[in-house]
Amino acid sequence: MYTARFFSTKLGQAALISIAAMAALNVAVLTHPVAVGAPQVLASSAAVTGELA
Repeated sequence: MYTARFFSTKLGQAALISIAAMAALNVAVLTHPVAVGAPQVLASSAAVTGELA
């Protein structure tokens, strides 16, 4: 799909940096412990349909 010639261009280098940043963020999120008492957001049917007065 991609060749070494593509990754030698500025666009290819930017793509590699973007892929590395996405991978780093995924690792950071997956290694971060989840808070037990995290607040949950609930959407009512009135909020979804815009019937809030």
